[in-house]
Amino acid sequence: MMNKKTQANSNIVPLNDEGNELSAISIDDINLTSSNRFINREISWLAFNSRVLEEASNPNHPLMERLRFLSISANNLDEFYMVRVAGLKAQDKAGVYELSQEGLSPKEQLEAINIDAKRLIYAQQDVVRDILDKLRDVDVSLLDENELDDDDRANLDDIFMNQIYPGITPLAVDSSHPFPFIPNAGLVMGVELRRPNSDDLQNVLIPIPHTLDRFIRLSKKSYRYVAMEKVILICMNRLFPDFTIVGNGMFRIIRDSEVEIDEEAEDLVRTFETLLRQRRRGNVINLAITTNLPQGLKDVVIGQLGVFEEDIIELDGYLGLAGFRQMIDKKQTDLQFPSYTPRYPERITDFNNDCFAAIRNKDFVVHHPYESFEVVVRFLEQAARDKKVVAIKQTLYRTSNDSPIVRALVDAAENGKSVTALVELKARFDEAANIRWARDLERAGVQVVYGFLDLKIHSKISMVVRKEEHKMRSYLHFGTGNYHPITAKTYTDLSFFTCDPAFGRDAAIVFNYTTGYASPNKLEKLGMAPLTLRGKIVDHIDAEIEYAKAGRPANIWIKLNSLVDGPIIDKLYEASLAGVQIDIVARGICCLRAGIPGLSENIRVKSIVGRFLEHSRIYCFGSGHQLPSNEASVYLASADLMPRNLDRRVETMIPIENPTVKKQVLDQVMYANLKDEAQSWYMQKDGSYKRTKPIGEGFSAHTFFMTNPSLSGRGKAINNK
Repeated sequence: MMNKKTQANSNIVPLNDEGNELSAISIDDINLTSSNRFINREISWLAFNSRVLEEASNPNHPLMERLRFLSISANNLDEFYMVRVAGLKAQDKAGVYELSQEGLSPKEQLEAINIDAKRLIYAQQDVVRDILDKLRDVDVSLLDENELDDDDRANLDDIFMNQIYPGITPLAVDSSHPFPFIPNAGLVMGVELRRPNSDDLQNVLIPIPHTLDRFIRLSKKSYRYVAMEKVILICMNRLFPDFTIVGNGMFRIIRDSEVEIDEEAEDLVRTFETLLRQRRRGNVINLAITTNLPQGLKDVVIGQLGVFEEDIIELDGYLGLAGFRQMIDKKQTDLQFPSYTPRYPERITDFNNDCFAAIRNKDFVVHHPYESFEVVVRFLEQAARDKKVVAIKQTLYRTSNDSPIVRALVDAAENGKSVTALVELKARFDEAANIRWARDLERAGVQVVYGFLDLKIHSKISMVVRKEEHKMRSYLHFGTGNYHPITAKTYTDLSFFTCDPAFGRDAAIVFNYTTGYASPNKLEKLGMAPLTLRGKIVDHIDAEIEYAKAGRPANIWIKLNSLVDGPIIDKLYEASLAGVQIDIVARGICCLRAGIPGLSENIRVKSIVGRFLEHSRIYCFGSGHQLPSNEASVYLASADLMPRNLDRRVETMIPIENPTVKKQVLDQVMYANLKDEAQSWYMQKDGSYKRTKPIGEGFSAHTFFMTNPSLSGRGKAINNK
């Protein structure tokens, strides 16, 4: 069980301009003209990450999965500081006083973030202690020095000399030795030593390389671990013979990892290679220190790093909690979720695994991770081998290091096909990997295009052009998620396959726009950001408003990762006031306030956090009928409702017209998400989130999808009319 402190921390709520919780504000003061009709996006994100941390205390989850949720929460927070906090600090330093949509300056946002982020960090420490205590009950132990016997110490000494000693470099800090550079996310041991036969003290820093394991397993026959910093401390005499350890502690830094692109840069690859090197040297924006770090050494570290007091947090525990994922051993299956093997759609096997034949027969959707991403891989592998295929066009935002998608594109090029890969170098934290496989593609003869300097290419499209009966036919895959086989095992996404000629023409326009700046005059079916996607969504909301005014059914279902865009939120408020019933499943950030009388009483917002990461984007409009309905307008999209997605990225929104696919999206995917109780958090009027049932009870969308095959993937097993 979580203690009271952790329970309080787990329900982060938004703050007002004075840093007080929103509950102190009268709900009556929130209306269409007040800035507090919006929740601050950063505070909303912190609330989401607290829901992730709650899963680390979910008693229905196996212990190693709870440890994984803790690690995810910690890693999320690191990236939040690297990007979001760094950006606000840069604005504040530059004297930017432009207010956010909820009326906060950068400085005010930083003050609010500081309060809630520190609450979350302290809660993480409570949770990790609780998990480690429970792991001991199943013979998984993270040991302290006083728990080691002589054999353990001898074993550690051998490990240290053979595996650790060659990789670490103690660095003296004094007038003759300048303070060393500490890389981003760098974990460092600080030691205060006394020289032999002297009262003089020596400060030494021992950076722990990212390449070394954070936790050392004492034996393959048991699950007994010692943290790297404690191994170094135990073996300190190997580094400093005859010295006396006066004091020691740890610190860890987070640096600004945002990068700025020179708009005149002619070679994006070289630009990003340079920026990645610069990222290591970003400004320090957060410093975590253990409480036992000697005061003198602490003063040196703070002074040399130039960190402000509000950016320092002292902790009595482990730093860098994301590293705890190293303790998750795949062999300990009893401490992890039961393995799940995704179904392979019968739709494909009905046609002897011929993807093209299956697509020609009928549009269909594959629901990941419940249905195998191997379908997407096979689609491209078949295209690479098929003699009738003349061209492949592919967008790539994120993929795995050893990607079968990239291999298929390489094979296609080597087989003489015209292959174009639109690679987005600006995929945050994946830039280095993208550069590596972009160069591999180029060496194979693929035409690699890097898109725009000012727009991210975030759409997910595969286009295969095949010569059939003296004409060209385009086979298409549109996805809500990335072409990443690894994340496809844990992210919920939808893959839509079609060979509808109109979709083919629209896809060609999107590629021509991104590869040759050919601005489209008209798209037949697709919505595309930054040109038409926002307008399509607004038009549909306006239509629902008119249906409501006419007394007809008016309703909207939305599933997405983040809802931030102010104009869209205001349009949803307008729809609510007109009587439109709106249900939103927003996993992460939601800046809209739900259930406010006179503003949003017809809007319900929930967040689903569980075994799988909800990632698909779905937009459903009743079109004068009660949802779910075959007459509804249903779309799959690569875009969330954020200014960056609608205005600064190339995104696509795909209408679903096939009755079976539409029924699957409405009656299965959306219905199950709206019905879910086991993993759902519901937004309250004060902006906080609460479960309505005890943890794990009620209907589970994830369990439903794992145990029920999808409609459009059933093939001959159902009536396909």
